[in-house]
Amino acid sequence: MSVSEDIVELGASFFRRGLTFGRTGNISAVDTDGTVLCTPTGVSLDSLRPETLSRITVNGTHLDGPQPTKEAFLHVALYRARRDARAVVHTHSTHSVAVSCLRDVDRRNALPLLTAYYAMRVGALPLLPYHAPGDERLGSVAELAAAKHHALLLSNHGPIVAGADLAGAADALEEIEETAKLYLLLRGHAVNPVTRDEARRLEEMYR
Repeated sequence: MSVSEDIVELGASFFRRGLTFGRTGNISAVDTDGTVLCTPTGVSLDSLRPETLSRITVNGTHLDGPQPTKEAFLHVALYRARRDARAVVHTHSTHSVAVSCLRDVDRRNALPLLTAYYAMRVGALPLLPYHAPGDERLGSVAELAAAKHHALLLSNHGPIVAGADLAGAADALEEIEETAKLYLLLRGHAVNPVTRDEARRLEEMYR
């Protein structure tokens, strides 16, 4: 399939499985010519079509198609910070957003290492300060954090993840949502997380 078809398929999958809702969330991927295809503003991820995606440069200049998502600047920030990234996904997944609203989470790492797959696919998840949706001042904050972390959690907003491809970015985002769900289910209980040593070993093996 083409990059545009992959974006359409992933958007429908996210929507169908409740990882996003309404007209929230956005997806982008680097096309074969080096430009970036991204979801347009104001469109539900379950109604995307290849011919209605937006095309921008890696610097955010709008080239073709409808207006890109108002959060295209965040995607561009992650591409700048992570030269190996070929895809960026962002959703308002319920449990991840719930964690992003909590007062007592560690802003350096919002979720504990509850499972091996979380350690493998995500690692640390910094919680970025609140900015209103579309506030481009968040771009420089996200770019700085993304230099060290491919997955970020936006306060009162949701996760954004860069990956080597759409599948990898989606895997990490889904792992964040499932771990957020576990974290909320386990609040108030003593837990036995994956150790830091084991997390480092898994990272060396799989990332």
